Amino acid sequence: MRYNKKRDALLLLEDGTMFRGKAVSDNQDTAFGEICFNTGMTGYQEIFTDPSYYGQLMVTTNAHIGNYGTKSDESQSDTPKIAGLICKNFSYNPSRSSSDKSLEDFLNDVNLFAISDVDTRALVRHIRTHGAMNAVISTRTEEIETLKSELNAYPKMDGLELASKVSTKAPYYYGDKNSKYKVSVLDLGVKTNILRHISDRNTYLKVFPYDSSFEDLMSFEPDAIFLSNGPGDPQPLESAIALTKKSLEKNMPTFGICLGHQIISLSQGISTFKMHHGHRGINHPVMNLVTGKSEITSQNHGFSVNIDEAKSAENIEITHIHLNDKTLAGIRITGKPCFSVQYHPEAGPGPNDANYLFDDFYKMYA
Repeated sequence: MRYNKKRDALLLLEDGTMFRGKAVSDNQDTAFGEICFNTGMTGYQEIFTDPSYYGQLMVTTNAHIGNYGTKSDESQSDTPKIAGLICKNFSYNPSRSSSDKSLEDFLNDVNLFAISDVDTRALVRHIRTHGAMNAVISTRTEEIETLKSELNAYPKMDGLELASKVSTKAPYYYGDKNSKYKVSVLDLGVKTNILRHISDRNTYLKVFPYDSSFEDLMSFEPDAIFLSNGPGDPQPLESAIALTKKSLEKNMPTFGICLGHQIISLSQGISTFKMHHGHRGINHPVMNLVTGKSEITSQNHGFSVNIDEAKSAENIEITHIHLNDKTLAGIRITGKPCFSVQYHPEAGPGPNDANYLFDDFYKMYA
């Protein structure tokens, strides 16, 4: 019955390719963003609320989305951060007894537009072949030429600074103030579970806006500095890069995840580049070159660090490699208490293979 009430909708890609679908609800009828896909079979709420996805239209490869509803303590930020959702089958009636609300209500609360009944298998194959690109989802199915014109004017992700869109506007504290140690966090789009992992290790956190200076972070008198994940191109984040340079000059223990990893690399003169279609999922294999062990990791990034430049740098030790495409997944700065990874150790996608990284960070300042 619900299916027959849904409005016709479409997905229009920058290259002119179009897919037909149905609007999930009666809210906002058009959304723009860079299209990407996530291969996770579970964790859609964590994905939708991850600030790193800001500005992106999310395609879920799992055929059923919404079947277990949402639960308030599983969000990674205060609201969904994706630009819109594209899925195959949308479940309106969740079956999990502990869920707080349906996914439909969860999205409607923030007026987030979603479409279903899309051939996501064909869509993902198209993205894998032709690469990430801007797209629009809309119920304005009779205005295709207008949508094309609006889409052509939409800004590209390459060169786009987005950390300012998701970072905290004012510093705040996280954890137990009676903890033995303190860490200053540069919020480029930090996930709640990252803060939880650090604070669980006897550490009190102060989270600072994305454009804070090194002196701002040091005003907390921290034992270490953490550079968070986040959306967009890392290269425009000049203040974060300058902060990182000062942190390393002062030998402050420093750890970076995802965008934070890219910022650390840029601070050392190693460039980043826009990937063809990025890494997004919870089953990405990574080789730890230090231990010789492989890890199953959660990843979400559309930019990567230039591995050839990292290999040539005298002060860079490559610690992790992505096993699918041999891209750089982790580095350590030789002679400095600093390391970073391109993936998300806090996500725990089934196994907890990468949790040791938070222990390694803790050991640097404890």
